[in-house]
Amino acid sequence: MGKGLYPDLWVRSAYDIDYEGLMERGLAGVIFDIDNTLVLPDEPCDDRARALFAKLHGLGLKTCILSNNTGKRASDFAGEAGSPVVTGALKPFPGKYKEAVEKLGLLPSQVFFVGDQIYTDIWGANNAGLYSVLTVPFTYKEEPQIVLKRKLEKPVIAGLKKRFKAPLQG
Repeated sequence: MGKGLYPDLWVRSAYDIDYEGLMERGLAGVIFDIDNTLVLPDEPCDDRARALFAKLHGLGLKTCILSNNTGKRASDFAGEAGSPVVTGALKPFPGKYKEAVEKLGLLPSQVFFVGDQIYTDIWGANNAGLYSVLTVPFTYKEEPQIVLKRKLEKPVIAGLKKRFKAPLQG
């Protein structure tokens, strides 16, 4: 599993992940962040996301959405994707990650998490004992608190570039 702030895998996009390869490693469930991971911030579930979830369900992968959002948005997105949801995540604290794993009916060692932020998504997934996958955000035009976190991520990204060279592409 990834250590601290470092992911196990760094990819360009959630749409570039070799899901079949991860399944061959014994992973049977995936938990997703929404904003800047599956769609642009505050955008609804789109055809591309629906097609991804249909593909994953067709492969037999169990899915769950994990969001810091506490409103209707995350629930609506999950409904469109045909996936259970856990809201009010308080990432990077591991409690809601563990709740999402329980919703999947799997062990943490069987689940991976996909998200775009190091200090929330990846750190939280690692704290919960999950295999972690970092994506490149779709945009850097974000809320001020996220822009600040992106600045803090720069040293970690520099370390990732040494470890992975560049994000993997599909």
